[in-house]
Amino acid sequence: MKVVIAGAGRMGLAVSAHLLSLGHHVTLVDRDTSLVKKAYEQHGLVALSGDASDPALLREAEAGRAEVVLAMLPRDADNLAVAVLAISAGAKRVMVRMRDPEFRPIYLAAGVQRIFSEIDVFVGAMATAIEHEAVTHSMVLAGGDAVAFELVLPKNATVAGCSVSEIAADDDFPKSCVFAGMSGNGRGVVAPRGASVVEAGMTLLLVAARDEVAVVVDFFLKGRISRLPTAEEVASVRPPTR
Repeated sequence: MKVVIAGAGRMGLAVSAHLLSLGHHVTLVDRDTSLVKKAYEQHGLVALSGDASDPALLREAEAGRAEVVLAMLPRDADNLAVAVLAISAGAKRVMVRMRDPEFRPIYLAAGVQRIFSEIDVFVGAMATAIEHEAVTHSMVLAGGDAVAFELVLPKNATVAGCSVSEIAADDDFPKSCVFAGMSGNGRGVVAPRGASVVEAGMTLLLVAARDEVAVVVDFFLKGRISRLPTAEEVASVRPPTR
């Protein structure tokens, strides 16, 4: 896949290097010559120095032939200019990193297909981590209406040893919750099926409505309650009186 990325800051460089490692053809554009040099020398990236909102430079980067053009410049106004130029040049998909939420309707009106808001991602993930200590990683989805998160199943969890279908059939299982993946116990990440058994120590990847995350966490962390002995059982082990 041919990808053109405008912006060689820390995030832009990290995304570019990651895509390159996956085998994609990446061209990075930034006006900071030191960043362009770093991208080439440290990561072997094709990097062009100049203003990414310059139509001539975007043509040199072959933005019109790109499957994806990603604008990650510091200013939304510059990202908007790159997006409009890329769309007019014929780029198949155009994405932007949004800094100011007030630009969202402007980006949408310009025809930008994907808008990534750092504020939405950071606030959503941080709020989930603050509210739920057991959640290790999380991501807000569906415009904030849903959350994908990881949860390690404790040893005494009630559902440990149960299949996914058995768990889903439980009357207390939150209806918005979906099993997205599971890993651990010597296995890699697998897509759960109805017969897949959930074991203690596994990391579960779950998706749930945002207002049901607490219910989902409580459901999976709920431990087994030891049965109290009956009066007859107590009497049977009581030492005889003299």
